[in-house]
Amino acid sequence: MSFFRPGVPAVRAAEAKELLANGAVLLDVREPFEYYAQHAPDARLVPLSALPSLVGELDQQRTIVVVCRSGNRSASATSFLKHQGLDAVNLSGGMIAWVNAGLPTQQG
Repeated sequence: MSFFRPGVPAVRAAEAKELLANGAVLLDVREPFEYYAQHAPDARLVPLSALPSLVGELDQQRTIVVVCRSGNRSASATSFLKHQGLDAVNLSGGMIAWVNAGLPTQQG
């Protein structure tokens, strides 16, 4: 595990894939147009601006891997989720890193 921002736990794409295979949830905090253009399979879209009002709907028993385009918005979201008592990690490098690692994506 690495740290993208001080105090914000982060994982690389391969580590994120492993966490997801072991039951973690992938939370995409980008805007809908970004998500529909390309996203990781099974990612749940919750735009960063909507996260505070929807945080109660997240599974508090599972690790949450947070992703955006490059890792900046998701680092903010991860910090917020950690302060809410959730087990969250930032996907360092975001969808750019996910795609560069050759991991699957889909549209729509």
